[in-house]
Amino acid sequence: MTDTRPASNDDILAATRHWLARAVIGLNLCPFAKSVYVKDQVRYAISEATTLEDALAGLETELRLLEAADPQHIDTTLLIFPHVFADFLDFNDALFFAGRLVRQLKLEGLLQIASFHPQYQFDGTEPDDIENYTNRTPYPILHLLREDSIARAAAVFPDASDIYERNQETLRRLGLDGWREWMSRPGDDV
Repeated sequence: MTDTRPASNDDILAATRHWLARAVIGLNLCPFAKSVYVKDQVRYAISEATTLEDALAGLETELRLLEAADPQHIDTTLLIFPHVFADFLDFNDALFFAGRLVRQLKLEGLLQIASFHPQYQFDGTEPDDIENYTNRTPYPILHLLREDSIARAAAVFPDASDIYERNQETLRRLGLDGWREWMSRPGDDV
């Protein structure tokens, strides 16, 4: 018999941390991620939202919290949505409202949002194209980032604009079977 109970917050957090450690840091998909991870400056916020309205209310709370927080304590936030946005197109549509919220809160230029989803699909790709896995996560996630942190990280990584292409090449070399094997390995120490 299959266990159909919803994942606990501990399980959701563990899956997210595993993805961050194995995929993002382990494959170096984001060369800026390791320093905030090892300094414990990543906030993991698990949303209980089941509607777009609730998700946006939670996003507003997290944006305000990140803006007010000392970057030495919270430099970035992963806002995880395990109960809403199961469909990628619904999630993609919600990004419009998330961007509008950033502007309404007058946080444009201070904070930005990156998006990740279990079914992430870049425009012009097929659902199973390996390139999509650069943005695939166990749960829908909005990554809230400080613009200042991005600028500082980009200054020490001269080819920051090449990250997207480099990531896609990394995953092409790995292939789908290699990705699955890599992600199935235990451990999230970096």
